Amino acid sequence: MAKLPDEELMFQGTTACPGCGAAHAMRYTLKALGKDTIMNLPACCWAVIPGVWPSRNLDIPLLYNAFEATGAASSGVRAGLDVNGIGREVTVVGFAGDGGTADIGIQALSGCLERGTDTIQIMYDNEAYMNTGIQRSGATPYGAWTTTTPVGSRQAWKKNPKKNMMEIVNAHGIPYAATVSIGHPESMIDKLRKAKEIPGPKFIHIYAPCPTGWRSDPSITVELCRLAVDSCVFPLYEIENGVYNVYKKPKKKIPVREYMKLQGRFRHLPENEVDRIQVNVDREWELLLKKEAFTKEQVV
Repeated sequence: MAKLPDEELMFQGTTACPGCGAAHAMRYTLKALGKDTIMNLPACCWAVIPGVWPSRNLDIPLLYNAFEATGAASSGVRAGLDVNGIGREVTVVGFAGDGGTADIGIQALSGCLERGTDTIQIMYDNEAYMNTGIQRSGATPYGAWTTTTPVGSRQAWKKNPKKNMMEIVNAHGIPYAATVSIGHPESMIDKLRKAKEIPGPKFIHIYAPCPTGWRSDPSITVELCRLAVDSCVFPLYEIENGVYNVYKKPKKKIPVREYMKLQGRFRHLPENEVDRIQVNVDREWELLLKKEAFTKEQVV
């Protein structure tokens, strides 16, 4: 397990909300990847958090790109470095939220992966378009309130399941993908460092709660991350050359309702809907364990 580096590439003083999971995600990402990193940022919370020029709070080069273009911008930066003889000593990163990754940016992400561009594409997942008003995204979980899935007499909460980005990127045949959580920073840094050493396109899915959009207490952001892992709502696993490895298996799974009850975005759900979510979480967890067993068996 990695020791957290002392170097800080994210300065104190940001415009992030109290308890912002995305701020933790950036801080740990830079601790893992170091100063020789160029980061591409689309429209998202992190397009705002660094501050207005000439202010800044990140000690690395940034390229701001259009909402839908992070994967393409990352490919362009990598090509420019290659032409100028700058190799893998500089890490190119696309750092986008779930809206800019799973929805608006998914075509550019797919192109980047299919081209085999040597980058790390990161989705920091706060499960909605938080920067623009808490609208639902493809990564918003079933049952959640957002401003575009409002709750009332129509019970119009999110009716669709969360988009499985790990399966989508794995279908591109990339060498490495992993889920990580700001509630487990040491393993997050381990996985990012591993991704940095692997040539070709990599994908990292960071679980990063948003107290504003989740209607949660800002002081429990890390606790929510750990509850998500221990309830198997957000399993921690990696896929390396098609082989699954679940690196965090709860000794005793906690009920999903223990995770959900701390978030106002689920407060409206009746018990039968919470039970339905529990069934789905259990099914997906068992399916993941089967994928791990099967793919490891094929290697042996």
